[in-house]
Amino acid sequence: MGNYMACMGSKQKKKNSKLNMSGMRRRGPLEDELIEKQALAMALHQQHKAQLRFERSLSHRDPATAPPRRSYSGKPSSGKLEYTRSASTRPRHSNDLLIDPQQLLNGTREGFLAATLESKHFVLVHGGGLGAWCWYKSIALLEESGFVATAVDLAGSGIEPTDPNQITSLAQYVKPLVEILENLAGTEKVILVGHNIGGGCISYVMECFPNRIAKAIFVAASMVCTGQRAFDVFAKQEKGEEDLMPKAQKFIYGNGNASTPTAVELDKSLVRDLFFNASPAKDIALATVSMRPIPFAPAMEKITLTPENYGRVRRFFIETTDDQALSPAAQQNIITQNPPQQVFSLKGSDHSPFFSKPQSLHKIFLEIAQLEAKE
Repeated sequence: MGNYMACMGSKQKKKNSKLNMSGMRRRGPLEDELIEKQALAMALHQQHKAQLRFERSLSHRDPATAPPRRSYSGKPSSGKLEYTRSASTRPRHSNDLLIDPQQLLNGTREGFLAATLESKHFVLVHGGGLGAWCWYKSIALLEESGFVATAVDLAGSGIEPTDPNQITSLAQYVKPLVEILENLAGTEKVILVGHNIGGGCISYVMECFPNRIAKAIFVAASMVCTGQRAFDVFAKQEKGEEDLMPKAQKFIYGNGNASTPTAVELDKSLVRDLFFNASPAKDIALATVSMRPIPFAPAMEKITLTPENYGRVRRFFIETTDDQALSPAAQQNIITQNPPQQVFSLKGSDHSPFFSKPQSLHKIFLEIAQLEAKE
């Protein structure tokens, strides 16, 4: 209950202070070299003429014990589409879906969004060591589809200036996210997305602001139960000789070696295989120069969640099947212990689908956004 009371106190702050939101908003795809554009145009023209179809393959699960699961493999399905390019300049994997970002499943961009969506504002929360920058492809795709996309830098992350070693609580770590929710206009709600230990962060604010969150999406994330820590789901997965996570972690002792670690740094020589094993080289380079140490205390803090607050928000989980940081078995344990409303599976995705499968991830975002409001 402690974190809930802390949030309630925070909500009494003056609303006329300027929003110190270290988020990131970018719009539009990146420009590419002329020769790449010509080659892409030829390939997309051939796809258009063939009227490629996208098929959804449904994972086999026991419906009595598990939430429904949708699997996005990138196979063709019916429907005539006009394709656009994602922000990545790397040749696209054949199983990363190509979609028109303005095309929604059940209506036009203008009419459908305005008329029936419970929320058209996505708030994107990064995982440990990352920042708002990691969502740049998702931001572009969402905005081109008519949504509002806000990516936040948690304290000590991205360009937020706090020293990660000086962050001593989860409340301090998620303060930039809390400020976004506190400053929403009127009765506005958001669709909250969390990745990695960002799942613990969005769980924390779901408890504090259930009336401000329409849906919560956990992308290979810590979807904790009450009393758990965000780091627990990573610590509890089975360790083998080839497991990279313990090898990649370097603890920082900002208060001396005799005290508790203050932050965790990831070995950049191993992070490619750990987080980005299916991602484009340019995105890996961006991550290598942008990642920062992860504050230790927030990930180790137990989170109190209640059915009355956290339990009111509909939850969705997105699996990443080629994940080297959070194994498919560990993700299944998360789902079994704390079942969400629905599970989606991204085939061929590493731990960072916003890099490796941006179009497929975006399609799932659109589908979740279009689910009707809970009565």
